[in-house]
Amino acid sequence: MTLMVPAVNVADLKDTTLLNMGIFGLFVAITMVIVIKASRNNKTAADYYAAGRSFTGPQNGTAIAGDYLSAASFLGITGAIAINGYDGFMYSIGFLVAWLVALLLVAELLRNTGKFTMADVLSFRLKQRPVRIAAAISTLAVCFFYLLAQMAGAGSLISLLLGISDWGGQALVIIVVGALMIMYVLIGGMKGTTWVQIIKAMLLIAGAAVMTFWVLAIYGFNLSDLLGGAVETSGNPNMLNPGLQYGKTETSKLDFMSLGLALVLGTAALPHVLMRFYTVPTAKEARKSVVWSIWLIGLFYLFTLVLGYGAAALVGADTIKSAPGGVNSAAPLLAFHLGGPLLLGFISAVAFATILAVVAGLTITAAASFAHDIYASVIAKGKADADTEVKVARRTVVVIGLLAIAGGIFANGQNVAFLVALAFAVAASANLPTIVYSLFWRKFTTQGAIWSMYGGLGSAIILIALSPVVSGAKTSMIPGANFAIFPLSNPGIVSIPLAFFLGWLGSVLDKKLEDTTKQAEMEVRSLTGVGAEKAVDH
Repeated sequence: MTLMVPAVNVADLKDTTLLNMGIFGLFVAITMVIVIKASRNNKTAADYYAAGRSFTGPQNGTAIAGDYLSAASFLGITGAIAINGYDGFMYSIGFLVAWLVALLLVAELLRNTGKFTMADVLSFRLKQRPVRIAAAISTLAVCFFYLLAQMAGAGSLISLLLGISDWGGQALVIIVVGALMIMYVLIGGMKGTTWVQIIKAMLLIAGAAVMTFWVLAIYGFNLSDLLGGAVETSGNPNMLNPGLQYGKTETSKLDFMSLGLALVLGTAALPHVLMRFYTVPTAKEARKSVVWSIWLIGLFYLFTLVLGYGAAALVGADTIKSAPGGVNSAAPLLAFHLGGPLLLGFISAVAFATILAVVAGLTITAAASFAHDIYASVIAKGKADADTEVKVARRTVVVIGLLAIAGGIFANGQNVAFLVALAFAVAASANLPTIVYSLFWRKFTTQGAIWSMYGGLGSAIILIALSPVVSGAKTSMIPGANFAIFPLSNPGIVSIPLAFFLGWLGSVLDKKLEDTTKQAEMEVRSLTGVGAEKAVDH
């Protein structure tokens, strides 16, 4: 037996504006107090970049879940399932399976070998200057793509809540989000950002759990009835079958494989997730972090299946597509449908918190990469003191924030899950081959690392620029133009194998032998942790 719930009227959302903004303001005020309190202990570079390595495994695991469960997970995937059914759920599967790669391949090994950033690991046994520059450039590129997705999600969410459909109003929203993000990171550093992530993860999972049980209660806790309702409302029996978005043509089948490859391999190479492993005191706590986060993330992605099909059944694809924010509005519309203005306000504040927390994490990662890898290690040649390095990081935060605002305005209206998939593809292409080779292949050389990082990064960005994502389709970023030579929307299936090949080729053609003692030291340290704690603390 199902309960009858009245239909959603998007126009009614305008009446909830004051309540929504009140809940937003309350969240921002509370988190800002926490950030200011946390900032009092930001005295060294380790405090600013790695929160003084003071977080436990469960705390850091919750923060990792907060970092990982971005606007793409909540807004984008729920919308993708509501519109494309089974094919939309593939995002959830890809994001979740990817964590096993991160756990098995990189989590503990990175914590044992690095200090603050991914470049610490990549340059451990290779030439510092060229490898750090390449790693910093790839980190900045991945963070920028990810920031585009979060900013686009912010624009969609606030546009829906305030009923803003014009370009200027949405641009103003993105500017406000960017300004708040800059304040969080400038004041709180990694410690403040981590506490925001922990609070946000708990709120997001709790909110998603409430909505999931509410939707299931409407359908008598019968998943078959829920799926049947989604098919009935959409009028499309293929909602439960593969192929609604991918699989209709050979090109779309390849696109699906490319997407899956990017999602599964990209997680283990995301700089802002990798940087989290340095906020715990030991490798054992790093392992605990990943296990804890897998449970939280896995639970959440099960919720997205119910939320997505729930939105399809109770709200309807046509209502979602026509609402301000389009596909990304599925979760907020479902919340309004279930609990009216109060639940909408809470869920929207959580989604807004999600965006703020993730962009803060991305920004501090990008700033740390520039200050620690480019400024301190390359420009200052290791002679910069910690205070100067942190000052450079804070200035970089402002620059990155302004670039993210500009990019977010440009990408506004795109599906955020799709934009994040592009960030995963760039990460998997530019970073993963070099990380794997550095940790597991003794004959890997500096030339191999440079070829792999620049080749993977360059090919991924060029293929994205020449794909239907940017031009040649109605949903493209530049709808009026058409220079889409590359037919796939995700470049991973080409750029990831190419990066692995270039890493191998550059190494076997390199006549210069690397330091064998450093190779041995890295192997012992990464696998056993011997010497890691002393190197990290000093």
